[in-house]
Amino acid sequence: MRLLRIVPDDTRFDFMRFRRISFPISAMLSIVAILLYFLHGLNFGIDFVGGTLIEVETKAGAANLAEMRSTIGSLHLGDFQLQQFGAANDVLIRISEQPGGDAAQQEAVQKVRGALGNDVEYRRVEVVGPSVSTELLAYGTIGLVLAIAAILVYLWFRFEWQFALGAMIANVHDLVLTVGFMSLTRVDFDLTSIAALLTILGYSLNDTVVIYDRIREMLRRYKRLSMPDLLNASINATLSRSIVTHLTVSLSLLALLLFGGQAIRSFTATMMFGVVLVGTYTSVFIASPILIYLGVGRTRLGEAEEPEKPPEAPAASTKPLAPAQRARAPR
Repeated sequence: MRLLRIVPDDTRFDFMRFRRISFPISAMLSIVAILLYFLHGLNFGIDFVGGTLIEVETKAGAANLAEMRSTIGSLHLGDFQLQQFGAANDVLIRISEQPGGDAAQQEAVQKVRGALGNDVEYRRVEVVGPSVSTELLAYGTIGLVLAIAAILVYLWFRFEWQFALGAMIANVHDLVLTVGFMSLTRVDFDLTSIAALLTILGYSLNDTVVIYDRIREMLRRYKRLSMPDLLNASINATLSRSIVTHLTVSLSLLALLLFGGQAIRSFTATMMFGVVLVGTYTSVFIASPILIYLGVGRTRLGEAEEPEKPPEAPAASTKPLAPAQRARAPR
């Protein structure tokens, strides 16, 4: 019984020839993502800004946002936003924090319920106070930074410092592009987004470590192989595993995105971008070729800097043989 092979064993695709293109593109996209963060900002969810979040579904067809906006505006609850997402009858209502503590927040929810009546079905109601939202944002940021620091220490002990630095550059690249994606698409940045970023960080790191482990193995085995050829061989050797893993994760995330409901749509959309588009690309075209510029392989783990050369055959002597040597010479 023959096994199905997605990638042939003799694959010799030259990934390293794209490094002069992938690095400028990644640098440009990272700059754009940083500018989006500072100029466009993030759509902070109710977890981080405080206030009230109400998700409703209209029963009589598509929602009339203008009418709903007029109805809620007459309640004088301060700043509020209405956002239609998913189906035409799904509406997300955001109400700013009300002065007076939790009692005032609950009172605002009751006012909205009374104004909208029975024409809508309430699918989600969340109320978060200002102190809680500030702590959640601070702890989420600290957790993300500590995770990155712990990964750096782990890689430093497992590999050489060049591998640790290369993996960290690749992971920060993933996070920056994902945050830029969230700023551009205006998906909610809340606690589930922090979970998505941590998941993307772990997934990308796992993929990078698999390739790095093969690179380290080949560095010890092949002393004469140039670094670009060695990196190509390492990536091709793990290509079948990478494709199977990425296809499995992509299909799982696609199912969640299509059938998981609105509550996790922001999470799955962020994961689809960070894992499928960014993480896969980064492991091959950023994390691996950056080792060339960091000096990995120049000394071949303590060997001489110049590659080994095959021994040369001794040159034939032109000096005439002595009589005794001429007698022993084979005829």
